[in-house]
Amino acid sequence: MRSALVRGALAATSMVALAFLLPLALLAQQIAHDRALADARQQATAIVAAIAVTDDRAVLTRAAATTAAGADDRLVLHLPDQRPVGTPRATATDVSLVRDRRHPVTTTVPGGLAYLQPTALDGGRTAVVEVFVPAADLRRGVGTAWLAMAGLAALLVAGSVALADRLGARVVAAARELSGAARRFGAEDLTTRVRPAGPVELAEAGTAFNVMADRIVSLVDAERERAADLSHRLRTPLTALRLDADALPPGGAADRVRESVDALDAEIDAIILSARRPAEDAPPEVTDLTEVLADRLAFWTVPATHQRRRWEVRGGTEPVWVAAGRADVIGAVDAVLGNVFRHTAAGTPFRITLARDALTVEDGGPGIADSASAVRRGVSGARSTGLGLDIVRRVAAEAGGQLAIDRGDVLGGARVVMSYRAVATPPVDGRSGRFRRGRPQPARGADRH
Repeated sequence: MRSALVRGALAATSMVALAFLLPLALLAQQIAHDRALADARQQATAIVAAIAVTDDRAVLTRAAATTAAGADDRLVLHLPDQRPVGTPRATATDVSLVRDRRHPVTTTVPGGLAYLQPTALDGGRTAVVEVFVPAADLRRGVGTAWLAMAGLAALLVAGSVALADRLGARVVAAARELSGAARRFGAEDLTTRVRPAGPVELAEAGTAFNVMADRIVSLVDAERERAADLSHRLRTPLTALRLDADALPPGGAADRVRESVDALDAEIDAIILSARRPAEDAPPEVTDLTEVLADRLAFWTVPATHQRRRWEVRGGTEPVWVAAGRADVIGAVDAVLGNVFRHTAAGTPFRITLARDALTVEDGGPGIADSASAVRRGVSGARSTGLGLDIVRRVAAEAGGQLAIDRGDVLGGARVVMSYRAVATPPVDGRSGRFRRGRPQPARGADRH
């Protein structure tokens, strides 16, 4: 924008300068020409009185020498029936024409112009005074005038360009500040505001941006509080569920129910804390996907065994750190594995492959007919909420990857691939999990959910 304003100002002022400069240059040339001819007429008039008094050549020669033109041998007297006094430049034809017509004439001669002025003598005779005007006199001062006008035009153009640049810089600075604030706000820096500046339109846009940002922050805060309130409402049925779990007789099933209740209670606490924490205060998180997968497979092993599903895990021998929160990664893993149990028949096998850049879950079910609709939030072809795969897609995008759905080439059912960009440096207190075929080996001290 700034360069466009400068180019526009340069073009406009240059055209205006040329529109005035060309006529002024021609006028300066014409003035110099007219000044030289006026001086020649004045020189000719100065010698007319001497011609009227006498026609003696010696007297007229001395009189001509007293004029500036005569001293430079530029003044010539053409007397009747006599040789010219001085060095003539005009032709005899021109002199005869002026003598006959008795009217001044300006004619072109080598090296300049010749001004011929007739003068009446006694006896009806006519003398002609010739004044030679050199070409240099016709252009005297023109070059200096042109140079001065060109310098003035250049100064005016430079000044207008500088002014346009300053105005453009003010506009561009305000536009860049507004654009940068919009990018930072889009990158989840909700504290970003702009200082309205620049032209009235940009200042109003900056004010509108600040109002919009405040409104969005207030709406986000309201949604956080609503999410926290809704999560807190789950504590009532959770308390009843905990009492029922405590009433169960001792055994493995009761222990698993109690662990699940404890895990659910911890998740509700995490949701409430996360909902009430402003987005800009949330520190960046990284999570060991290997450890999370080991931990969640410890939970999904029970329903897999109950439904007689064959499953295997490939990879997972080294920690894989991804740039996402642990709760989000758990939600993504549970969403992918939960879809296998919800949308395939009992006994359907599945396979999990954990690589450095992707987590792949493949099953032997009927597959997903419309993979494009499956990742649309709230859309489901299997009478579910339609949120599971969208959660996986969001976590993959947060971790620098994407979600891909197709048909597996081994088990023949749906294949869900969550790619990511692994973080090179893990936290100091990180943990990792280990697997073996058919049964998970969670790391010591891993959380159970």
